[in-house]
Amino acid sequence: MARPSATSRALSQNFLADRATAERFARLAAPRARPVPLLLEVGAGTGALTAPLARRCRALHAYEIDPRLVSVLRGRFSGTPQVRVVGGDFLAAHPPRTPFSVAGNVPFSRTAAVVDWCLRAPALTDATLLTQLEYARKRTGDYGSWTLLTVRTWPRYEWRLLGRVGRRSFRPVPRVDAGVLRIERRDTPLLDAAGYRSWRRLVELGFSGAGGSLHASLRRAHPRRRVDAAFRAARLDPGVLVGEVAPEQWLRLHEELTR
Repeated sequence: MARPSATSRALSQNFLADRATAERFARLAAPRARPVPLLLEVGAGTGALTAPLARRCRALHAYEIDPRLVSVLRGRFSGTPQVRVVGGDFLAAHPPRTPFSVAGNVPFSRTAAVVDWCLRAPALTDATLLTQLEYARKRTGDYGSWTLLTVRTWPRYEWRLLGRVGRRSFRPVPRVDAGVLRIERRDTPLLDAAGYRSWRRLVELGFSGAGGSLHASLRRAHPRRRVDAAFRAARLDPGVLVGEVAPEQWLRLHEELTR
């Protein structure tokens, strides 16, 4: 098996080295009693997550971009028929047309690109990712503030922080801890297609910064009296910062301003 010292800084490789953490992550990625029909693993590395994930899947496609590790993975899982090792960049893969899940220990430098790939895949059901802890906390509102990406996609996806993984669980040891980020497509979207289009326009206007505040930004497209009424309905102070508005409050703003 490849040694941690063989990792590539260019690929932001930090392998999970703690078996108990790998097992816990696999349970979070596949929490249901039934096996996951199809799971794509991002950055399989030496297979620390692949092994426990495989026990919870009918089919697992393990993507690894580092050619030095592809042969290691293929040798390790040659007797595991549900595992197919794919040598290449996960981001270059075409999303499956049937429902599938994504899981993996994501290189910190590629987190945003992997998340974007997941959100653009029409058949994705959920993604469970080991990311930089700060990224996971920002995306899930754990700091008490919300990002544009999270709010914009909220009617279709739920974002959750499922746990923290100390940096010493990885080799080589990164500078920061990791977080377990779960993105799950809602069985029933909170808005229909037309409502989602107006939602995106409203949220993007609110995050535009035009006018210096959320209240002022929304007034660029809506009369002041309607914005005032919407803020009262959402129980928001007119001076609130846009990042402090929770998705549920955005839903109330949208309801009031699109009547």
